[in-house]
Formats: sequence, C-alpha cells, structure tokens
Amino acid sequence: MTAPAPLKGVHHVAYRCKDAKETVEFYREALGMDFQLAIAEDKVPSTGAHDPYMHVFLDAGNGNVLAFFELPTQPDMDRDRNTPQWVQHIAFRVGSMDELMATKAHLEDMGLDVLGPTHHGIFKSIYFFDPNGHRIELAADIGTPEQMAQLKDVAQPMIEEWSATKKAPRHAAWLHEKIADES
Repeated sequence: MTAPAPLKGVHHVAYRCKDAKETVEFYREALGMDFQLAIAEDKVPSTGAHDPYMHVFLDAGNGNVLAFFELPTQPDMDRDRNTPQWVQHIAFRVGSMDELMATKAHLEDMGLDVLGPTHHGIFKSIYFFDPNGHRIELAADIGTPEQMAQLKDVAQPMIEEWSATKKAPRHAAWLHEKIADES
C-alpha cells in the first residue's frame, strides 16, 4: 500500500461570502489581514461549469490563508439549518491574553457584538460574526505542554468510548474541573 504525501500545512480554507469587497474590507479592518490576491473566472476550472465567481485570498498569518468565493448567479447563501450556529466556525490563534482582550476592544469599537472570553481550560477565546454570518473565534493558548500531552494521551480512548456510547467520556474531566477552580 502506498503512503500519502506528508502534509505541509493548510494551503487555504475557502468559504462563501455575500460580497467579496465587503468581506475583504471587514477582515482587513477587524483582524488586520492582508489581502493577498483575487481570482475571477466565468467557468469553474475543476468542473468546467459556467458559474462566474470572485475568489479572494487573505493572509491569516504563518502561511495560513483564508479564502472566500462570491457567487453572484447562485441562490443567496445561507447556513446549515441542521447544525447549531455555534458549531461551524473559523478559529484564529492570537499570541496572548493581552492581545485577545485588545482585539475584543477593537471589535467592540467597530460595533460588533463579541462574546467572551470563554475559558476552555487550555485556551480562552472570544466569538463574533463576520458580515456573511460566519462565526469567528479568536483563541489565546494558556495550556501547558504537560496538559497538551495529557490530552493527546487520552484522545484515542476518548474517541473510541464516544463512538461506542455517544456519551461524553470523562478522560479529560480535569480540564473542566480546572476551569471551575479558576472561576
């Protein structure tokens, strides 16, 4: 059996947007992302289908790229109504709690509703929505290497138990106890 090529990171992640220009301006102003490039075609290269689009690419830091498609001839975009709004989101890492809180203040100054910070044990995060209805999370890591190793050690047993029972395993209950102790 052949092996897959070793991955070198995420090339880009693409989502749909309502308005490419508005989306670029939002991510520039809200998160300081640099607008890298735009590609526009009348035909989809991979399928040959006639479906005009504008594809924009924004620098999310460390070689990560967030991209959007504006599709003017398609029905209005909507979210997956069978999935709770909090589930599908785009999460970005910031360097510290100070940066997280400064960004929260900046976003609120822009008039955005920002939830958090929410304590997840190994990181704290804030949440808000972009103009397209995509939920955005900014996270500041606070976990120790030991905590991360502990979580990796229980990852496989947790997924196995979840798969068999569909009930939350308690292998990492210490994480939530840590949150309660700090509250």
